[in-house]
Amino acid sequence: MSQFKNILDEKCPKCGEGQVFAKKGNPLLFRMPTMNANCPCCGHKFEKETGYFFGSMYVSYGLTVAEMISVFLVAHFFIKSFSGMMFLIGTLAVLLSTFNFRLSRMIWIYLLDGKNREV
Repeated sequence: MSQFKNILDEKCPKCGEGQVFAKKGNPLLFRMPTMNANCPCCGHKFEKETGYFFGSMYVSYGLTVAEMISVFLVAHFFIKSFSGMMFLIGTLAVLLSTFNFRLSRMIWIYLLDGKNREV
């Protein structure tokens, strides 16, 4: 369970103490999250090579689809119009974009570069 907590807390996969992201970002101000190049505590390098995080786009896509299907299944009891539903789903996709960006990168890091893995 500690790895799940570290993923949500955005901690380093090697030491479990340092923060992976320097800034969380804000979709309303058009600011994307900023990653640290290395762990501030143990010096672990997060991006191993150019394009290391391309695979996290697939993770982000899966997260977004799961969120939007969940929102649709709950909201279709309350919102009957198609345009209202699309507005709600679109708004939530934009508001959750920085969260999904960070979470997908954290899942990707922990999949490929967990505590006992050598890359």
